[in-house]
This record gives sequence, structure tokens and C-alpha cells, in this order.
Amino acid sequence: MSEYIPPYTISNQMLKQVSAISEKAGMIATYNAFEARPHLRRNNRIRSIHSSLKIEANSLSLSEVRDVINGHLVLGDQKEIQEVKNAYAAYEKIPEINPLSISDLKKTHKIMTYMTVEESGIFRKGDVGVFSGDKCIFVAPPPEQVDPLMQDLFSWMNHCEDKIHPLIMAAVFHYEFVFIHPFADGNGRMARLWHTAILYRWRKLFEFIPLESQIERFQQNYYDAIAECHTNGNSNVFIEFILEMLEQILDEVIIRIAKTNAGTSEYVKRLLEIMEYDVPYTSNDLLNLLGLKSKETLRKNYLNPAIELGFIRMTLPDKPSSRNQRYVRQ
Repeated sequence: MSEYIPPYTISNQMLKQVSAISEKAGMIATYNAFEARPHLRRNNRIRSIHSSLKIEANSLSLSEVRDVINGHLVLGDQKEIQEVKNAYAAYEKIPEINPLSISDLKKTHKIMTYMTVEESGIFRKGDVGVFSGDKCIFVAPPPEQVDPLMQDLFSWMNHCEDKIHPLIMAAVFHYEFVFIHPFADGNGRMARLWHTAILYRWRKLFEFIPLESQIERFQQNYYDAIAECHTNGNSNVFIEFILEMLEQILDEVIIRIAKTNAGTSEYVKRLLEIMEYDVPYTSNDLLNLLGLKSKETLRKNYLNPAIELGFIRMTLPDKPSSRNQRYVRQ
């Protein structure tokens, strides 16, 4: 029996994208961006989780997802709140995951779907389809084919790990996984998490690259690329799409890092390090986080320069002294 090889063809466009992504990942590694910025790591993790769940119709906002992860009370649908807790627990396991192991895949799915689906951590036992409204746009392979298809996919990855670039392998896996749809629920979330786990095995910085947020911005394009691959019988279109998404999100990370490093005082850098994106802070919050006592020092050395550079905005810019004033990193 010949070994299974997923249908795809390496194009010149893919080669250019792989080269560009490798170069940009190297730039971020040179900056030591994530080692020195725990808040950036955490913020990107939260963005990844929020976007991946939003793609699957979870209605919690970014701030609500952040509150759930930080252990704060959130009033909302309990299943959606549990999905956030599960996703955070699953993403925290990335350094421990062997992305070439079906056993690890099932264990991680069990974490991802804890208390939210009946068939958790096991391959599906029934037929599934993908719907757009009331219209079924894709019928996955029947359940009796799931195990052999997944065995073939993982055998291919294990056999070709040292022969195929991880950027290509992750993209091919992502599409093939979505096509097989091995679980009753949670396939999209697992496909995106596993994509990250494969890239983490190549370069650790990808643990905190929020690819999911870029996919969520271009969600319809994501679905269109998958649908086109279903029609074409290969994953070429999806590979090029996902590489483009990766390149774009790396550009965003590089810009944020460069913007933080360029021409900013140590005071402003320190302020940015303790502020999470899109979270409103009072002046007292910032005083406590910075260990300061003087509001004048906070305004003069920290807030005013950061506002002038465009790193931080006031929620009430026309009322700078308002007791309801909040400061948001952008």
C-alpha cells in the first residue's frame, strides 16, 4: 500500500510567501519581542482565543473574553463562557503538544470541548455537514472513513516532517483537517490551534502570533478558500491564502514592536508594558500598576508623552480632567 500524500502543488507564490514569512519571523525573534513583553504575549493569546471563537459564532466581546480569562465575573451565555475557559486551557498546552500525535489531538480536543459537547476527545460517530444559513454547502466524509483518513494524514506528517517546510505542512494539515471534519464539534477551533502548534514546533514565537485574528478579519475569504479547494480537489488556494494571512499578521506585530521601540522614553515603554490593548484604565489603576504615588508624575512622564505619540488615547479627550476619564492602549 502506497503512502498517502495530500493533493497540493508548491507554487512560486508559495515559495515567495514562505521566504517572506521566515524573514519576518526572524526579525521578531531578533527583537526578543515576546520574551521581554509578557503583556504582549498575553494580549495576543487573548486575541487568538477571542477571534477563533468568534469565527464559530461565540458572541462574547474581546473585553469579556479577557475578563473570563482573568477570572472576573462575566454575565453571559454559560456555554460561551465555558468555551473561553476551554480554549485558554487548550492554548496553554501548546508547548506540551506533539502536533504529530493523534493521541495528543484527541486529548486537546477533550480540553477544548470540556462540558460543551457530548462527543469530547473522540472522533465523531455520525455524519456532519457545513451549513450557510439553512443551506448545506459541504458534506464531510462518512464517520467510518474518519479514522483511516486521520491515520493517513498523521502518517504523512510524521514521514515528511523533515522534508516539507512547516509553513506548508501546517497549511496543508489545516485544510485536510477541515475537509475530514473528524470531530462532532470544535473542528474549526482545533484546526487553527493545531496550525499554531505545528508552527510552534518550528519557531516558538508562533505561540503568540494571533493568526486567528487575521483569519477572523477575512472570515468569508477563509471559507471561500476552503470551498474552492473542495471544488479543485487540492489545497493550493488555501495554502496561499493562509500564508498571506500569516505574512500580514507578522507585519502587524513588527509594526507594533517597532512603534514601541522607536523614539520612546523608558517611562513610556514601561507604561506600555503594563497596559493591555483595548482595556480602559483609570489613573489610579496606572499608579498602582507602575508603583507611583504622584498623579503629576504619571501625567508628565508617562501619559502625556504616550498620548502625543499615539500609543494611548483618552476615552474622554474633550474632558481630560474628568473623574470618568479612562486611558486605552491602541
